Amino acid sequence: MGEGIIEATITKWLVSGGQHITVDQPLVEVATDKVDSEIPSPVEGTVVRLVYREGEIPRVGEVIALIETDGQEVISGQRTEPEAKVNSMTPAKDASPVNKSLKKEISERKEDIVISPLVRMLAKQHGLSPADLSEITGTGLNSRVTRDDLNGYLLNGGAFNGERKITDNDSFPRQEIRINPDDDIVEMDRMRKIIAAHMIASQKIAAHVTSFLEADITPLVLWRDLNKESFLKRENSRLTFTPVFIEAVARSLKEFSRINVTVSGGSIILHKSINVGVATALSDGNLIVPVIKNADHENLGGLSRKLSDLANRARSGTLLPEEIKGGTFTITNIGQYNNLTGTPIINQPESAILAFGTIIKKPWAVKTSGGYGVAVRDIIMLALSYDHRVIDGALGGSFLSSVARNLENFDTTRI
Repeated sequence: MGEGIIEATITKWLVSGGQHITVDQPLVEVATDKVDSEIPSPVEGTVVRLVYREGEIPRVGEVIALIETDGQEVISGQRTEPEAKVNSMTPAKDASPVNKSLKKEISERKEDIVISPLVRMLAKQHGLSPADLSEITGTGLNSRVTRDDLNGYLLNGGAFNGERKITDNDSFPRQEIRINPDDDIVEMDRMRKIIAAHMIASQKIAAHVTSFLEADITPLVLWRDLNKESFLKRENSRLTFTPVFIEAVARSLKEFSRINVTVSGGSIILHKSINVGVATALSDGNLIVPVIKNADHENLGGLSRKLSDLANRARSGTLLPEEIKGGTFTITNIGQYNNLTGTPIINQPESAILAFGTIIKKPWAVKTSGGYGVAVRDIIMLALSYDHRVIDGALGGSFLSSVARNLENFDTTRI
């Protein structure tokens, strides 16, 4: 499922008990970190048992289905002699002999403390010592301490015995809400809960500061108007402003590498790769951030094609898990909704995010042969939110000015 993934939600079974399946036939849809994925069958055989129901959340490494091949069951790629056939083919989590053996193994190994790199990093961010971690009872596979276990420990202010499952709702402040008779109540979907929890966590972790700057991009706007048709024919992709924004940001990140960082406890991780995430609105009102890896190595055509592909697959729900991971900096183009500016929340574990506002025509002071005059120009406002723990105003402001210069001095001789 990818590095750092510890669990996934079974969203839809595509097969049923007793059904014959072939190699690579889709078995189940699972959801993790806002991405839905299909899991294919590794073998040909007959589905004996679905261990988890739709909506349940297995951990990475747990068995979710049993498949019989040549009269033997395949469990996690290893064959075992089958049990007597069960009459019911409805999913039954407690009926799995594998789950029972795992629970027994976990109970026998409670003295072992198994911590994933992700949890270890989060523990450092919250200032937890090894002694603090030793107080947490791991509820994951083989007594592994999970993110839920860590959150439970922090929220309860002490040892967490694993009996209460921490959910996304625990990230919301408790308050009394008056409901009127004509009010509608709509349950948040899974993605919206994840976004909410992620945003609240970011505000708790990072010391947010936002700087603003206006840029005159009149030459860029004129260049795009002149070249968008020929660009579409050549690149088979529409020429929007977003690829230009990505290019400008990538260049500035190479100049100001201390923006392209992650905080881990008392350490700063300086990333060599420049991986730019692009906030993408979905048709259901939710948000996802696909990542263009090594954006500084792409030309404008390559950025445009990759952006178009990622955005289309984001909206169709076919992004791969690795395509929303590994970002080192995020941009959001709020100008497409005619917003002047905003104060974006940092996409953890990154240290900065840049919002591009709408492009408006306004009177602007321009230099002439006789001094300065006033002309109508195309102006955009940039808003950079950054983590003041590691990025001070001078660095943040210098980076923002660099991005603006890259846009203002765009090479209009390019075709």
